[in-house]
Amino acid sequence: MNTRQKDVRLIEPKPQSLNRPLDGLEKMLEEYMQRRGPTEPPVSGRLSIFGSLLALVVMLFASFNTHAQLPDPGMQIVPGRTAVLITDPQNDFLSPGGVTWGVVGKSVTENNTVENIETLMKVAKSAGMPVFISPHYYYPTDHGWQFEGALEKLMHNIGMFDRKGALSLEGFEGSGADWLERYKPLINDGETIVSNPHKVYGPETNDMVLQLRKRGIDKVILGGMSANLCTESHMRELMEQGFEVAVVSDATAAAQVAEGDGYQAALVNFRFIANTVWTTEEARQAISQVQ
Repeated sequence: MNTRQKDVRLIEPKPQSLNRPLDGLEKMLEEYMQRRGPTEPPVSGRLSIFGSLLALVVMLFASFNTHAQLPDPGMQIVPGRTAVLITDPQNDFLSPGGVTWGVVGKSVTENNTVENIETLMKVAKSAGMPVFISPHYYYPTDHGWQFEGALEKLMHNIGMFDRKGALSLEGFEGSGADWLERYKPLINDGETIVSNPHKVYGPETNDMVLQLRKRGIDKVILGGMSANLCTESHMRELMEQGFEVAVVSDATAAAQVAEGDGYQAALVNFRFIANTVWTTEEARQAISQVQ
């Protein structure tokens, strides 16, 4: 599956002159020939002129299609200024025993998301690149909110990311809010920076931007869960805050429900908004080249 979405195109209005049918072009040619009067060339010459005009139109159409293609600004990895950021690498999203597996499991499996997130963290650490984690937790007091969005309400109803309290680890080990087991050696190594939890989707409600700024980071390689929710929201806010962002499209996944495919929705916005969209292999190569 090609997740680079290089075929996404903007629809731009074409100049009126290029929207005229070919018979309009013939009429223009006839008018031109009449104005020429006695110097009118033979029929073969007129056909030659028409052919040249038609070729010009084709070239102009090709030119407009080229300009309609979204650019790929790219992102250059600079040691000391670049970091990997993973959102919600937790059991409720990424484990078959998690409360959302029924709707995200297919996307996670198809993208090889679990393994790709692990690869991103490993290659970053091998290159001496810092890794940041933006977790998602809910405490008992969060269930006292008086209103919620659709997914917030669902997450609260199913006990997603629930913890006993902000200062309590009771029942945390192996819970839906805990890290996926295979990630623990990478996250709990004393080097990975774990921010405060975000409470809805984006980093506006935690200290992730502060943590990045304090370490001189202005370029972010982004992966994690869920593509059209927390991952996309982090991408948007980081872009608004002046960071460069490369989203790793197969190091994320999303719910597929009757109302739509969250992963496909996210891919369009990644392509439209981020500086670039990479696969895990492209990210691995880019990171390895600057070691």
